Amino acid sequence: MVAKAPDFGGMRLPPLTQTQAISVSADTTKEPGPFRSVFGYCFSYWRQQPVLIPAMALAMLVATVCDAVIPVFAGELIDALTDRSALTQAIRAVEMIAGIGVAYVLSRLVVFALLNRSSTTIMRRMVEDAFFRVQRFSTDWHASSFAGATVRKVTRGMWAYDNMADTVILGFFPALVVLVSATLLVALRWSLMGGVIAVGVAFYLVLSSTLVLRYVAPAGRLANEMDSKLGAALADSISCNQVVKAFAGEDREDRRLSDLTQIWRRLTYRTWMRGLNSSGVQNLTVISLQAVVLSLAVWLWSEGRATPGDVAYLLTTYSVMQGYLREIATHVRNMQRGVNDMEDIARFSRMKLGVEDRPGAHAVTVPHGRIDFVDVTFRYGGQSRAVYEDFSLTIQAGERIGLVGRSGSGKSTFVKLLQRLYDLEAGQILVDGNDIAEITQASLRENISVVPQEPILFHRSLAENIGYGRPGAKPEEIVAAAKRVFAHDFIVTLPQGYATEVGERGVKLSGGERQRVALARAVLADAPILIMDEATSSLDSLSEVLMQRAVEAVIEGRTTIIIAHRLSTVRQVDRILVFEAGEIVEQGSHDELIARPGGHYRSLFDAQAFGLVGDVEAAQ
Repeated sequence: MVAKAPDFGGMRLPPLTQTQAISVSADTTKEPGPFRSVFGYCFSYWRQQPVLIPAMALAMLVATVCDAVIPVFAGELIDALTDRSALTQAIRAVEMIAGIGVAYVLSRLVVFALLNRSSTTIMRRMVEDAFFRVQRFSTDWHASSFAGATVRKVTRGMWAYDNMADTVILGFFPALVVLVSATLLVALRWSLMGGVIAVGVAFYLVLSSTLVLRYVAPAGRLANEMDSKLGAALADSISCNQVVKAFAGEDREDRRLSDLTQIWRRLTYRTWMRGLNSSGVQNLTVISLQAVVLSLAVWLWSEGRATPGDVAYLLTTYSVMQGYLREIATHVRNMQRGVNDMEDIARFSRMKLGVEDRPGAHAVTVPHGRIDFVDVTFRYGGQSRAVYEDFSLTIQAGERIGLVGRSGSGKSTFVKLLQRLYDLEAGQILVDGNDIAEITQASLRENISVVPQEPILFHRSLAENIGYGRPGAKPEEIVAAAKRVFAHDFIVTLPQGYATEVGERGVKLSGGERQRVALARAVLADAPILIMDEATSSLDSLSEVLMQRAVEAVIEGRTTIIIAHRLSTVRQVDRILVFEAGEIVEQGSHDELIARPGGHYRSLFDAQAFGLVGDVEAAQ
């Protein structure tokens, strides 16, 4: 199905597929006041440098004043050269011009040295702060956000700050000082000339700001959004390259990217052309103002109110001002581009974390592992139906529990709530009597080991992936954990053994190998509570038998929750909980539940045992 191409400012763009149209149009609503939000974000970092920033501004002020004062002595030099008896005055003017020039160069060197130190420090903090917050955003946020786009927003925002700082410190600040000081100096000699220049400069500033903010900026924002989506599309296709190859999708992905790059090119081209048009209008305004100033200077000379040196002073002063005026247009464009590029990273700093530690939250240790759900009510955001409503359950310390049920019955939600990946609507979850909402998330999760059904590994070495379960673990402890889950034998056959890097998300390993590495990681963590989401689903029959033995040894003496899709994995647990629509409809041992004809568990078991087609979900 082909969807109508999105309308970006009236441009006719190539048609997109329905999926692409949704992707491009999603998340385009921006908060009002981007300048205020971005500069507030920057000021939060500038306040952290109470000495460096003022010192940099002072050095820039000295350099700028030097630039503004040089025309005064240039005028004196011209007047001195018209009178051969004023050699001393001419030499003094040359000395002052040279001295001011040296002061200007030295001051600028100080500014750049301080700016380099300030910007690199702030850019580092920006990335670290953004990473800190993104890591702690909600599970739902990560599920609905492209990792590639998020990375692009953070890095683009970091580099945009460099451009922003240069624009403010090296661009706007000196331009403002020069324009104000030069205008005042001229006005002190000729009030009419000063008034004309002041009006002309004010008109130019208003015109430049209006063109950039009202004409160029909207197009730039759309181009920026498309840039993020292009990065997300690249990351999505590259990270799913195995699927692309499996279904011969290279040409389809090429076409998909081509559609997006065509939109990106047109939006970027339009932005650049608007910038070019804006620049042309601004340059014509500067030339017009120059003609007015020169005409007025000639008139003052003809009236005997200005000497040749005065005219030279005016020409030199306006030449300096003209240079700054021309650059202001560039500074405004750079600032707008910087605001666009930093808007996302600034928004990250204001977004609420998904689940936050409450004030006064304390760290705990969990010596036993008893779990209590007390009158729990929970619904996912935006859903009207509650997953759990007044749900209560007690799991004794050391008890081995199996969770079974059809897809959507509440099994996965149960373990997500136990890890406090979401906050409850009502009720409490207690671990060894501690309300998990009142303790730190870090201490809670340090006491829970999780082996997911689809284990995710870092693009790091096997030793680092296994050792992630216990920071600071010794090499022999890592090896021992791998041996317990029968991962050691395949690891030592690899060219670099435990130093072998596994590829992005563990792509270099088979599914069963990834699962064993994830289990070894959980074994090494040695937490009192263990959650296993069908941890043997990717193993062959022989490996599964060996793994079951390892699991039995691993779960001994600890509270264990096993989400079972294959019911054979929960035969030996102490209690099986059968979920249906957020409720426990049956519970008991395997033998007890299988003996109930027509029961929920018996129906699930029969569907798997005999391959009944009518209950496909039971096999999921």
